Amino acid sequence: MPGRRTVLRGAALAPVAGIALTACSGGGGGTPATPTAPVDLGAESEIAKGGAKLYRDRNVVVSRAGDGSLRAFSTICTHAGCAIDRLRGTTLVCPCHGSEFDATSGKVLRAPATAPLKELPVEAKDGKIVAGPGA
Repeated sequence: MPGRRTVLRGAALAPVAGIALTACSGGGGGTPATPTAPVDLGAESEIAKGGAKLYRDRNVVVSRAGDGSLRAFSTICTHAGCAIDRLRGTTLVCPCHGSEFDATSGKVLRAPATAPLKELPVEAKDGKIVAGPGA
C-alpha cells in the first residue's frame, strides 16, 4: 500500500502531466491540424526562390524551389502531433521534442520523428498561394 507522501506526490504531478499531454496533442484550439479545404495563404511574392514561409495559424509551410515551383507541407509533427512553430532558414523545429524537418522536402532531419511531414497540394492563383485539398 502506498504511503501518504507517494499519494500526495502523485496527486501533485497529475496536473503537470495533463498539461504536457495537451501541449503535444495537436488538436483542439479551433484550427484544424491540416487544412481540410483550400486556404489562401497570401501573396506568392512572399516566398523567395530557395526559401520557405511558415504559416503558423494554418499549420502549413510553403517552400519555393530554385525553378520557382512550390511545395507545401503540414506542420504537425509526425512524432507526437505538436504544431511546429519555428522555421530557421528551411529547417522546421518542433517545440515539443526537438524533431527537425526540411521545409523543402518534408523529410526528417533530426529524431525523434521518423516519418516525413504530410505533403499538401499547393498552387499559385492570381498572385496568391492556395494550399490544401482541392488547391
